[in-house]
Amino acid sequence: MNGSIRSPSGLPLLFGHLETEEATKNALVMPFISALGYDVFNPLEVVPEFTAAEQGVVGMKKGEKVDYAIQRDGEIIMLIECKQARVDLSDANMSQLYRYFAVTKARIGVLTNGVVYRFYSDLDEPNKMDKKPFLELNLADLREPLVAELRKLTKENFDLEKMLSSANDLKYLTEIKRIITKQLEDPEEEFVRFFFTQAHGGRFTASVREQFAELVRRAFQQHLGERVTDRLRTALERSEPEEAVAPEPLPSDEVDESGADDNGIETTEEELEGYHVVRAIVRAVIPANRITYRDTRSYFGVLVDDNNRKPICRLHFNRSQKYVGIFDEDKHETRIPLESVDAIYDLADALRSTALRYA
Repeated sequence: MNGSIRSPSGLPLLFGHLETEEATKNALVMPFISALGYDVFNPLEVVPEFTAAEQGVVGMKKGEKVDYAIQRDGEIIMLIECKQARVDLSDANMSQLYRYFAVTKARIGVLTNGVVYRFYSDLDEPNKMDKKPFLELNLADLREPLVAELRKLTKENFDLEKMLSSANDLKYLTEIKRIITKQLEDPEEEFVRFFFTQAHGGRFTASVREQFAELVRRAFQQHLGERVTDRLRTALERSEPEEAVAPEPLPSDEVDESGADDNGIETTEEELEGYHVVRAIVRAVIPANRITYRDTRSYFGVLVDDNNRKPICRLHFNRSQKYVGIFDEDKHETRIPLESVDAIYDLADALRSTALRYA
């Protein structure tokens, strides 16, 4: 992204001063739009207080508007309706956003209180905004896979078709996770009945339901706890010294300009952005939770299973000319110069091919 979407460190402190919708827009929403790469001060890109009358649309209520409309090549591509920071979006009135979505060419509608951003489209019925969002982003609890999806809506990478092609899956994944969370907290009868039938059989009485509801809840909690313990144990085992792939010497004309101390390692924002790009590319062939990184003094390595024997690539960003190191089947590294971090997307096929060796 042009700007970096990350959890604002001063978010809790800001809350005490965001008493109005305008304060929320200035402190949180406008910086978010800027982080997507759009110029909030250019009315050709971002139109504040957008009214349908500006587009020659009739039949709208007089004075009705949405807070922001984002334009591309003169067409409205995204509508953003803002609420005050403390407003619960579940109870927020979205009537204006619904109506504007229907009368403009926008395919993306956003409802936000500055912290939570809900993205809607018309996946169920053409030109009618869905009741449920396909993507929900919480700046107080950012998840990397969601940030990777959001990248498709930035000014630099805007690709509506790619976004919408994955929006349907995102929408159902979000709903399924919500249902799972609800069932883990308070399992419904049909959910309990399924496990009773599989584990026991027999007659499903009220007393059995009460007994098995608690057993199902405890079983899931124990299972999740065991999975976490297993992951931690595996991580500790991998922290043992390993035979690393030897780095190639740097060309003599490459000068380290990172400014890092000789005895320390400095992980830069640019390296982390490159890591997220690589992760977004290879997650199509390998689970995202297996993709990790290790930073060293001479390079930033992207690995599978946090294992130096499973390198996906190396980012050589601590010098004037940036490179990405790609590995062949014999783990020989070939360095490819980069003009920008986004140029890593041009190497998607090679990166996926490498990751597939460890799948």
